[in-house]
Amino acid sequence: MAYDNLGATVSDLEPRRATSYAADPPGRGLLAALWRRKVIFVVIFITILGAFIAALLVLPVQYMATGSVIVAEQEPGDNNSSAVWAQKAGDPADMESQLLIIGSSRVLKAAIASPGILELALQDCAASKGIGALLEKLGRRSGCDKLREDSDALVEFVRTRYSIGNVGRSRVIGISYQSTRPEIAQRMANALIAAFLDDQRANLSSGRQHAADWLWAEVHRLETELRDDDGKIQEYKRKKGLARGTNALIDSERLTSLTQQLSTAEATRAEASARLKEITANKGKGLADSPAVLASRSVSDLKQQITMIEIRLASARTTLGDRHPAMRELEQERDIAQRRLAAEVAGVAAAVKRNYEAANSLVASLKAKVEGAKTEVGDAMIDQGSIETLVHGVDMKRRQYSELYKRASELDADRRVLNGSTRLVGLAEFPNQPYFPKKLPFLAAGLTLATLLGATAAILRDRFDKTLRGSAELAALAGDALCVELPHLRSAHGKLFGLLERRDRALPLKALTKLAESDEPAQRALFEIYSSARIGEAKGSRIIAVTSPARGDGKTFLTLALAHFAATMGHRVLVVECDRANPCFESALDLEHGPGLLEALDATSPLRDCVTGTASRMLDALPLGASGKAAPPQIGKRIETVVKATRDYELVLLDCPPADALDARLLARQADSILFCARAGGCSAEEALAATEGLTASGGRLLGLVVNMTERDEAPFQQRFSRVTA
Repeated sequence: MAYDNLGATVSDLEPRRATSYAADPPGRGLLAALWRRKVIFVVIFITILGAFIAALLVLPVQYMATGSVIVAEQEPGDNNSSAVWAQKAGDPADMESQLLIIGSSRVLKAAIASPGILELALQDCAASKGIGALLEKLGRRSGCDKLREDSDALVEFVRTRYSIGNVGRSRVIGISYQSTRPEIAQRMANALIAAFLDDQRANLSSGRQHAADWLWAEVHRLETELRDDDGKIQEYKRKKGLARGTNALIDSERLTSLTQQLSTAEATRAEASARLKEITANKGKGLADSPAVLASRSVSDLKQQITMIEIRLASARTTLGDRHPAMRELEQERDIAQRRLAAEVAGVAAAVKRNYEAANSLVASLKAKVEGAKTEVGDAMIDQGSIETLVHGVDMKRRQYSELYKRASELDADRRVLNGSTRLVGLAEFPNQPYFPKKLPFLAAGLTLATLLGATAAILRDRFDKTLRGSAELAALAGDALCVELPHLRSAHGKLFGLLERRDRALPLKALTKLAESDEPAQRALFEIYSSARIGEAKGSRIIAVTSPARGDGKTFLTLALAHFAATMGHRVLVVECDRANPCFESALDLEHGPGLLEALDATSPLRDCVTGTASRMLDALPLGASGKAAPPQIGKRIETVVKATRDYELVLLDCPPADALDARLLARQADSILFCARAGGCSAEEALAATEGLTASGGRLLGLVVNMTERDEAPFQQRFSRVTA
């Protein structure tokens, strides 16, 4: 880019002071600071985000199972609803008290005591012990072994994994358990819910439980006493004959039976006596015709047989006569039958007598027994009266036993149906989605934290950085001296997403010079220097010494860039390389290796042979020369002859060593003015001004201050956006 005065002289242009192409726009100070410290921001951002990603991959996945209970109204069966009773016993609907009860060691121990819960807790410890596994490999005892032996340690272990709290502003209490395994989380949460509900029911029914226990103890005592009293009564009845039969006491029934037997025996004796009297009354008439004898079947048969024999005998006598032998046989047969009849009649009479005597004896015996039974029945009635008191006491105990048994059963039933003031809303379900870490929220948190910390670090670094940042800082201290800025030039290649450049790739001077020719801010800054130098005027500067506080600040680049700019403006320019510690003109200007300044100073080569033309027709260069390593310690003491020989050039630029070198001060005395170049971020404004004061104290005149490699406060995409909106 070339600037044309359009017919105006350089002296007509008013020099500008403290120009800054990148002044912070209003409201963009933080963005400018971020852009200036983008490397710090990116490093911290990538580090923190990488740590979050690594944590996302390394951290064990946690599952959370959640169940819930609700603190409801007072138990319907509880009549103690007064405020005094609530103050005394505690309000069951108090949420804070319920939360404390759920998280108490007593309830947690009750939950762990459930079947299988201890093993689940140990499995959870083994799955989440992390560094404990490494300690086990090193031979140390695992902390999970202590949990099996120490119940308090186990309670503290599971307490940290339980989460107990209100659900919003409702009366619902959420009970959660966090574990690396979903089935463990579900069972542990449900175990605590069940233990809490059981504890609530136990506390509510404790009074009923105590009453029921006392009633059952009384029932058992009465049962034992009734059993003992019944045994005593039965034993007394057995001893006293008070055992009851079917309808009455055994003695009474025995007396009744004896009385009935006596009546029967007396009837039998009366009948036997009547028969005996009949037989006795018919002795004169003949016993054979007695009704008692005739009642005998044998007598009737014998009489019938004798009658038949008499009939046969009468028939045979008529037929055969009295002397027939058949008559004799019939008579003998008749005699035998009559003898048998007489014997049978005598036997019947004897039997009747015996029957009478037996009946009489039986009646006498039964009468004696009846009298004894009557005596025993009388004694039994007396004994029965004496035992009535004991029987009455047993009946009262039996009724009391029945009432107590009924009441104890009712209390047990009431205790089992009580639910307490807490109701179950829902048990914990099997968690299918991990609770922590959740990828999107975790990465979002990491991205947010990385952005905040990176931005904070970048802004703090920028705020507390006291190094030189722009020309405005020098302008406040330098007074009327020219203060300009040269931007940090970078190639279009090697950018990361259009934002970050690789700082490890330093561009050569040749490339930087070409970039400066096409960079508008750089050309504007060079024009400011060119205008202040007033080249070609009487009060202008023909010989300008360019130096810097330290090496690498860009003084050589400034020398070459200003030389190209002045040559483009139509002036003959000579650049002289005076920094023997870092010769670079040959590579920057594509010069052939040959004699240079040192040979001209030593008079080993004429000056015209040492000055070399460049690609620009108006620009010549005087490099350091081939014998740079054997150069004398000070060039400034002998350069006066060389400077006088450059009168044909309108502008001579001396590329001097750093300002703290003796050569820089000697060269500053030979030059018309000094152009001081300081790199942004390399030194503070006070240090730069102190260096310029040392140069001016040596006899030099300060032309201006240049802040090199200043960062653009706007990112490339912001610059493009600004151009589009413009």
